[in-house]
Amino acid sequence: MQVVSARDITEQNQAQEALQIRENSRRKQSQTLVQLARSKTFQQGNLNAVLREITETAARTLLVERVGVWLYNEERSKIECIDLYDVRTKEHTFGNSLLKTNCPAYFQALEEERTIAADDARNDTRTQELSESYLSVLGITSILDAPIWLEGRLVGVVCHEHIGENRQWTLEEDTFAGSIADFVTLAIETSERNVVQEALRQSEAQFRAIFECSSIGIGLINMKAQIVDTNVALCEILGYSREELYGKRFIDYIFTERGDLKLYKQLMSGIRTDLKRTSRDSLQPSEHQEQLAERHRIEMERRCLHQNGSLVWTHISVSVIPGSNGEPDFFLAMIEDITERKQTELKLRASQEAAEAASRAKSEFLATMSHELRTPLNAIMGLSQLLQQEIVGSLNEKQNEYVNCIYSSGEHLLALINDILDLSKVEAGKEELLLSSLAVSDLCNYAMWTVRDRALEKGLQLTHEIDREADICIADERRIKQMLLNLLTNAVKFTPAGQVSLVVKKVPQGITFTVSDTGIGIDSNQFQFLFEPFKQLDSQLNRQYEGTGLGLALTRKLARLHGGDVTVTSTLGEGSQFTLFLPNPVHPGDEADKTDEGADFPLSSLFSSSPAIPTNKTILLVEEEENTATVLQDYLHTIGYQVKWIDNGNDFLKQVQNLQPDLVFFDFQLVEDVRIFNLLNILRQEPFGEDLPIVMMTFSEPLQEEITKLPGNANDYLVKPIRIVQLESILMRYLS
Repeated sequence: MQVVSARDITEQNQAQEALQIRENSRRKQSQTLVQLARSKTFQQGNLNAVLREITETAARTLLVERVGVWLYNEERSKIECIDLYDVRTKEHTFGNSLLKTNCPAYFQALEEERTIAADDARNDTRTQELSESYLSVLGITSILDAPIWLEGRLVGVVCHEHIGENRQWTLEEDTFAGSIADFVTLAIETSERNVVQEALRQSEAQFRAIFECSSIGIGLINMKAQIVDTNVALCEILGYSREELYGKRFIDYIFTERGDLKLYKQLMSGIRTDLKRTSRDSLQPSEHQEQLAERHRIEMERRCLHQNGSLVWTHISVSVIPGSNGEPDFFLAMIEDITERKQTELKLRASQEAAEAASRAKSEFLATMSHELRTPLNAIMGLSQLLQQEIVGSLNEKQNEYVNCIYSSGEHLLALINDILDLSKVEAGKEELLLSSLAVSDLCNYAMWTVRDRALEKGLQLTHEIDREADICIADERRIKQMLLNLLTNAVKFTPAGQVSLVVKKVPQGITFTVSDTGIGIDSNQFQFLFEPFKQLDSQLNRQYEGTGLGLALTRKLARLHGGDVTVTSTLGEGSQFTLFLPNPVHPGDEADKTDEGADFPLSSLFSSSPAIPTNKTILLVEEEENTATVLQDYLHTIGYQVKWIDNGNDFLKQVQNLQPDLVFFDFQLVEDVRIFNLLNILRQEPFGEDLPIVMMTFSEPLQEEITKLPGNANDYLVKPIRIVQLESILMRYLS
C-alpha cells in the first residue's frame, strides 16, 4: 500500500510570486534611476527636456497614469505645474496651479513629510482638500507626492497620480518617488548652473569684444606692475605688439611725475582701509566691489613713449580690480590718446596769449595815444576858451567864429578819444561796474539839462515822463548817465523839428528808458549797422551830421554789461524810438542813494557866470605840461588870483610851507613817482597842510572807488582838457 502525502502550497506560491513581483519592481526602479543618472539630457542642461524624460520614465516605472512636476511661485502663494505627462494621451501639458489658501493642509504636509503616500487620496486628511476640484474631476484615487528640496528650501513637488481602484503604495515605491524628486532637484541645479555659466560665457565674450574693439587703450596689469593683457588700441598707441608688451613693466612706457608714487600709495592704502572696514562690519566682498570701483581710481594726463621714439599725450585712468577675497588682484588701465586735443590746447593757449598780448598792446597804444592827444588838446581847448573869454583883448565877429570852431572841434576830438577808450575797455572785459541804487528822477534831470541848450537852439520840444513805480534803478551811475546822454544827443542831432521825449517805465523784469523823436528815421534794412563801431548809415548823413559812429555801439555794450540791452524801432521820415532796458538785480545793493558829487556839479553852476574876483587868494599849480600850465596860470591871473607854478614835485613841501596857498592844483601824472606820492601823504601830517584843499588833474574821470584812493586824501579832481565851467565850479567850491 502506498501512502501519498499532499500539502497545500498555494499560499507559499503566492508569497513567492509577490516576492518576485516586488523584486522585479525594485530591479526596474533601480534600472530607471541608473538610466536617469547616465542620461545625456541632464548634461545638456535643458530643464524642459530633462523634466519630460523624468516624468515619462517615472510613469512607466510606477505604472501610473499621470506624473507631474509642480513648483512654487516667487511669492510662495501657490504651486504651478511646469510639466505633466499623461500616459494615455502620451502628451505633456503645463499651466495648472493650486492656491495655498485653498489647500492649507496639503501645503503643510509637503513641508513636514518626506513623501505623501495617499492610498485613498479623496479621504486622506492630507489630500482630501484636492478631491472636489482636482481628484474627482480627473478620476484620481491614489497619489504619491514627493517634495522637491533645493539648498534646504522646499521649492515644489513631484506628483504620481493613479486612476482606478485605490492603490496601496509600497515602501520601495515611496523611496523611488523620493529619488525621482531628487533627480528633479539635480535637474534644476544643473539648469541654473548652465544658465549662470552661459551668462558668464556671454559676459566674457562681450567683455572681450569690448576689450578688443574699444578705441581706448586698455591694459590689465598685475600687482607687480607687469602687463598681463592689452587690446589692439593700446598696442597702436605705444607702437608695440601684444607679445612685445606682455610681462613688461607698465611704468616703463610712461613719463612719471613727482607725486605719482604718492598717488599709488594713497590708492593702495585706501583699498586696505576699506577692506578692514568691510571685514569689521561683516560685509561681503561683493557688496563692497561697487564702492571700490567708484572710489579706487586715479586719473592723470601723462606723456607715453612710442616705439618710434615720439611722445604721445594720453589721459590715463587706473582702477583696482579686487579678487574673490576682496584683496587687490589687478590694475585696469584705460589709456586715451589725447595728442590732438593737447596740440589744439597748446595752439589755443598760444593764440590766447597772442590775443592777450595784442589786447595789452592795444590798451597801451590807446593809453599812450590818449595822453599824447590830450596834451595838445589841453592847449587847443584851454587857449580857445581864454580867447572866448576875451581875456587878452576883444575879438571881431569872424575871429569869434574861428575860435568857436576851434573849441567845438576840440570837443568833438575829445569825445572821440573818450569813446574809443571806453569801447576798447568794454571789449577787453576790463570795464568794472560800480552798481548802486540811483534816483531815476535825478538821472533824467541831469540828462535833460545837459541836452537842453542844443534842443532849444533847434526849436525842439524836450519832455520827459517817469512812471511812479520807476523811482529807483540799480546801475553804474557814470555809465547810465553816459548811455542816456548818448541816446538823447543822437535824438536831438537827427531831429530837424518836432520833439524829443524820454519815458521811463517799470516792467516786471526791470526798468526801461525810452527815447523817442520825430526826426529823420531809419530804414529797417539799416538796423543791422546801427550798433557797429564807426558806422554811419550812409555818406550823406556823415556829411550832414557830425559823429564818430561810436555812441550807439558803446551804449549797447554798456547796457549788455549791465545784463540789459538797447533795442530800436523806427520809420523812415517819421522818427525813431530807442529803448534802454536794465534788468532787476539778482542781489540788490545795500548802498544808499548817491547825490551828484565830484564831476556832476549842481545844474545851476553849469550856467553860472564867472565867480567874484577874490582878494589875497593864492593857488599853487603843480603841472608838468607847459601849455596846460600856461592856460591855467593866465586865466587864474586874469580873474584875480595869485598863482605859483612849479613843473615838478621836488620843492612841493617847501613851496607849500613858504606860500601858504589856499588851493593846490596837482598833476596826477606826477604821482606815479613814489617819492612824490609819499610827499602828498606827508603834507597831511603837517599843520600847514592838514586842511589845504588839493585838486588832482587827471586825463580821465576816475571811478567812485578810485576817488577815495587819490593820494594825500585829495579833495577833488579835474579832467583834462580843463573846461572853464569846471574850473569855476572848483574855485567857487573851495575859495568862495
